[in-house]
Amino acid sequence: MCGGDATYRPNVGIALFDVRGRVLIARRTSDDGPEVIAAGFEWQMPQGGVEPGEDIEAAARRELAEETGVTSTVLIGMLPEQLSYDWPPYHGPPHRLDRWRGQRQSWLAFRFTGTDQDIDLSHAAPGEPPEFDLWRWERLERLPDLVVPYKRAIYARLAAEFAVFAARRA
Repeated sequence: MCGGDATYRPNVGIALFDVRGRVLIARRTSDDGPEVIAAGFEWQMPQGGVEPGEDIEAAARRELAEETGVTSTVLIGMLPEQLSYDWPPYHGPPHRLDRWRGQRQSWLAFRFTGTDQDIDLSHAAPGEPPEFDLWRWERLERLPDLVVPYKRAIYARLAAEFAVFAARRA
């Protein structure tokens, strides 16, 4: 169970924009301990933990490659401060994430320079199953309505802060 005095897990989130200004979202395949995925709200942008001593941009690129196979990117922006969210109450079995109360995220925006064929959700960290089973390009402003309720405030903030990158390009 998550303790009330627990800290936040260091995390990166990745907003990957295509040439049309849409952002990549993917459908989670299952809960991950306290990170519960509610039915109908399985979609999210790639995100993942930051290893001790790891550079934020390097962590974002690693997570993006592990979760989506994407490596063809250009960094186009980063939020100046971190955003945090708390997980909903967790009463399940002991889990690697249950020592934290939620996640503190650094959000980076990348422009995708590859092709849709480069996106491969079968990639995963060594020994881990893939986190996603479907992906699509979506309008940034729609994301708050597609994610689990406990992440909506962050996604609304991202929709406002990263709107400049969502401007149509092609």
